[in-house]
Amino acid sequence: MAAPIFRCFSRGQGLGTPGLSGVLPLGLREAHSGAQGLLAMQKARGLFKEFFPERGTKTELPELFDRGTAGNFPQTIYCGFDPTADSLHVGHLLALLGLFHFQRAGHNVIALVGGATARLGDPSGRTKEREALEAERVQSNARALRQGLKALAANHQQLFANGRTWGNFTVLDNSAWYQKQDLVDFLAAVGGHFRMGTLLSRLSVQTRLKSPEGMSLAEFLYQVLQAYDFYYLFQHYRCRVQLGGSDQLGNIMSGYEFIHKLTGEDVFGISVPLITSTTGAKLGKSAGNAVWLNRDKTSPFELYQFFVRQQDDLVERYLKLFTFLPLPEIDHIMQLHVKEPEKRAPQKRLATEVTKLVHGQEGLDSAKRCTQALYHSSIEALEVMSDQELKELFKEASFSELVLDPGTSVLDTCRKANAIPGGPRGYRMITEGGVSINHRQVTNPESVLVVGQHILKNGLSLLKIGKRNFYIIKWLQL
Repeated sequence: MAAPIFRCFSRGQGLGTPGLSGVLPLGLREAHSGAQGLLAMQKARGLFKEFFPERGTKTELPELFDRGTAGNFPQTIYCGFDPTADSLHVGHLLALLGLFHFQRAGHNVIALVGGATARLGDPSGRTKEREALEAERVQSNARALRQGLKALAANHQQLFANGRTWGNFTVLDNSAWYQKQDLVDFLAAVGGHFRMGTLLSRLSVQTRLKSPEGMSLAEFLYQVLQAYDFYYLFQHYRCRVQLGGSDQLGNIMSGYEFIHKLTGEDVFGISVPLITSTTGAKLGKSAGNAVWLNRDKTSPFELYQFFVRQQDDLVERYLKLFTFLPLPEIDHIMQLHVKEPEKRAPQKRLATEVTKLVHGQEGLDSAKRCTQALYHSSIEALEVMSDQELKELFKEASFSELVLDPGTSVLDTCRKANAIPGGPRGYRMITEGGVSINHRQVTNPESVLVVGQHILKNGLSLLKIGKRNFYIIKWLQL
């Protein structure tokens, strides 16, 4: 089996600006993570939830990350992402943040796209079977996920460098080692090392077997393939740690047992918490509440606003989970928040850090422009917004391209955009103050459009009828 080949992001050499704005006092700077420090720090942040196995191994987990132990540094850690959609979502971010924290401490990390395992469907944390995806759809989704992971890794390296040497960030796809496997050969070589009693005892399996729908063989075998993924990465990349959501612990245990039986070596699992909505539902595609990381599905503005709207009782926890900010700085931000809660400084900082990681500096700037334009009626922000940003911000708005004829009036514009009804009723909507252009109310239907007032420097007009009906007009031949 040939090792899969995909582009990999290599070591960050401290290029660029640190991810924190300004120069922090010594006490607030990012602490260096050593053996106990790396795991203990992420445990303190709440990012690492459980370790498996915690003790009883020849080499215990903290020793793997001890720079002083010969042959132990650097380690390789992986996390899997199944391409059940063409984008990652906010629910995936904590696992990615876990990988990034290991990378920042000098270890090599692997983001594994499940181009093969997505065909089976992971039953963990689910009450019913996933909808089956065609092979072509999975391949397309896998390509999109690989691109998304690489973009996130690039933003991380470019915008959050801390002046230290980082480990490698590598993106792989498990279809590379399954596509040439013969089914009978695979089962003969691998199947004998798994005991049915152990597989059946997993909580995810027990839950599904007791459900009215039951469990398919394909789903049941998912944990076997995930265990083999761990084994393959152990053999080819010396990967000894798997990172996953807390609902993945059973699958991680299967990998540990499989590798230990075959090699006698110890490997480890680390779980990260699941992010839930205010109702307690897991955030994700299946629950119908996903906040996507792909701009085509969730704009930078929408991602920014998702975090800005977080409640006060969650924001400190989210700053620890979703950002690289040192704990003392987070404490400082929260202390200021107690004095001036109306400023929502923690929420804004959280939204800034996450949006910058996901969409880069340009995406963050776009989110802030949209915020100014929508919530602060900023003409300056409207004037520098692109067509794409306006369409993202006003998703329900009608978009028209019109030729600006000499003498075009407010009434002409509204009618050409199909924004008002014909006849006297539409005329009265303007005179009675129901129409605004670029956040400015217009009451004279016969007023001639003025460039710089009704038409912005970017050749656009934002027409609003009533309180919620928006129309975007792009003027031609200015």
